[in-house]
Amino acid sequence: MDVHLLVYDLSRGLAKQMSAGLLGFQLDAVYHTSIQLNGREYVYDGNIVSIIPGSSHLGKPLEEIYLGKTELPMEVIEEYLDSLREIYTMQTYDLWTHNCNNFSNDLATFLLGKGIPDYIINMPQTVLSSPMGQMLMPMLNQQIHANKRGGGILGIQQNTPGSTSKPKAQLHHHEGKVHNVTSLKELQSLLEKYQNSCAVVFFTSATCPPCKVLYPLYDQLAAEVGDKGVLIKVDVSAVFDVGSAYSVSATPTFVTFLKGKQENRWSGADRGALQGNVRLLVQMAWPAHAHQSLNLPTFSNPGTKPVLYTKVPPLEKLLAKMGSDAQNPAVQGVKHFIEARSQDGPAEATLPDMAAFTTFVRQSIKHVPTDALFTVVDLMRIGLVDPRFSGYLAEEVVHGTVTALLEHVNDLKECPYALRLVTLQMACNLFSSQLYADEVLSNDKLRTPLTQLVSASFLDDNHNNVRVAAASLLFNIALANSRKRRDGPGDVLPQDDQIELAASILEAITQEESSGEALEGMLLALGYLAYRMPLDGELSDLLRTMDAGNSILEKKQAFPDMKLIDEVGSELLGKGLNKP
Repeated sequence: MDVHLLVYDLSRGLAKQMSAGLLGFQLDAVYHTSIQLNGREYVYDGNIVSIIPGSSHLGKPLEEIYLGKTELPMEVIEEYLDSLREIYTMQTYDLWTHNCNNFSNDLATFLLGKGIPDYIINMPQTVLSSPMGQMLMPMLNQQIHANKRGGGILGIQQNTPGSTSKPKAQLHHHEGKVHNVTSLKELQSLLEKYQNSCAVVFFTSATCPPCKVLYPLYDQLAAEVGDKGVLIKVDVSAVFDVGSAYSVSATPTFVTFLKGKQENRWSGADRGALQGNVRLLVQMAWPAHAHQSLNLPTFSNPGTKPVLYTKVPPLEKLLAKMGSDAQNPAVQGVKHFIEARSQDGPAEATLPDMAAFTTFVRQSIKHVPTDALFTVVDLMRIGLVDPRFSGYLAEEVVHGTVTALLEHVNDLKECPYALRLVTLQMACNLFSSQLYADEVLSNDKLRTPLTQLVSASFLDDNHNNVRVAAASLLFNIALANSRKRRDGPGDVLPQDDQIELAASILEAITQEESSGEALEGMLLALGYLAYRMPLDGELSDLLRTMDAGNSILEKKQAFPDMKLIDEVGSELLGKGLNKP
């Protein structure tokens, strides 16, 4: 997809005419920018808003700059936009340091690995450096605050038909969409992908008015179903072999599939029948799990968040241990990013040169001494607290920076304590972005060294902190997979990995005698690994065979006050392992 920067002049030509006399230098425009992508214009106006390109009251853009082409799918881009919505809010808008141009720069960096032109980003500071800019600043700030009370900065969302923004409650919730297929092979591929849940196929045709009446409802149902199933549309007047393969003689015709097998079929434009049948299909594909009837307050809480290690050490001391590498521009860029974020908040921190930093990390794996490598990893850990930072690295994963680092640590015959600890903590912070959580679950090359790191770290009897961090990392992985079980499409973490991790952590639980913090982290990790698991699956069989519930209950002797032992041992892995 092509990515364009839309550039507007908020002064409508006045800046070019009057700036030299007022400011003492020529300012061509008061720049306002947005990103055009996939037929929509994305803009920060107190909230992140999506509009039809050029349809706002600002009129047509002054300039349209081609930035490049992105290969990222819209699902990934929307997830990244969700992470930005938590940073680019009405409250954090600042005319000088956190504005529409900063948003455009962050989004462009994620999409293409490079930002927008410097002369646009630097415009506010250029104005503020002039005496007139300093005089105008209080008046302009007052106007911005008044606009905030009115619900927008520039009024784009209020004054633009077709504009959309996303409520906070829907952040990181994947809304489903209708898949328009154009071949029998494409249809069969989609049905195979959703053979463990459900699918609806809407057979339509270009000359079917009743079909078109149902299109809006079908779109709504797709958004409602989300990842729990797939809604497909096929124009049989254009794809003859599909209509023939499914014996479609009239449109509209609907065919539903449950767990890979045809479940229902009907024809006609009955809105009630379509809505009722689709909702019933989803209920059949996703029946209530037996665990939902148990007393499991810890694991039934949908608001549980991943563990992040957010503490920022004295950066000057950390960089001093890097030696001459500390002066590398990539390192200094991340340092300034962390300082701005720590002192002034995420809204004031502009992403550093991420491409330069990932190159620096890959080079450090080769040339930085093992006992000093923890400084590079720790700097990376702190940056990863920001979802924009981890979101970029999630898409940079094809270059393998994090994977190469994990493999290097795993291959060391004797990994220094500091390096192992900060590597575990760094890996936990990958989960600050849902993008990276999805990447961990689905990418074997990344997940394999992570699971190896966890398993090896549980064996460290000398350092409680290492076992705690390992449990936190496994907790984050298990929590991400548990959310897929709850919201769809079901287990993403492969069964083999679940079994390996469960066996590893259960052994670590039985051996834990000294650290209550480590044991609690391990119980949480195992609990989320098991919560809502298929009760006839391999993981359930393993936990029954290993008598997991009783093994955990035995820990009450050493940790009598830990309530989580009963919740996991008695409820989840006791009653919860009974087959329905």
